[in-house]
Amino acid sequence: MKAIWNDKIIAESNDTIIVENNHYFPKDSVNAEYLETTDTHTTCPWKGLASYYTLNVDGKINQDAAWYYPQPKEAAANITNYVAFWKGVKITE
Repeated sequence: MKAIWNDKIIAESNDTIIVENNHYFPKDSVNAEYLETTDTHTTCPWKGLASYYTLNVDGKINQDAAWYYPQPKEAAANITNYVAFWKGVKITE
């Protein structure tokens, strides 16, 4: 699977995990050069506290377009060190 935004491959892996119709990519498959840590956090009742990244690709910004769970609850332990995308990031095979 590939995560593409602004004509760049943000992540690519054959080992994504699908949770609630979102592909979670192993963190080591994500091009870290495009990620900027943000102060944004949200809470999921069963996954826990999510943290976000903003995408910065060739000077174009997509605020909080990627998220991850640094310390997910036990029910979501399988997505530890995985990153998911939204806000116009295209997921393709």
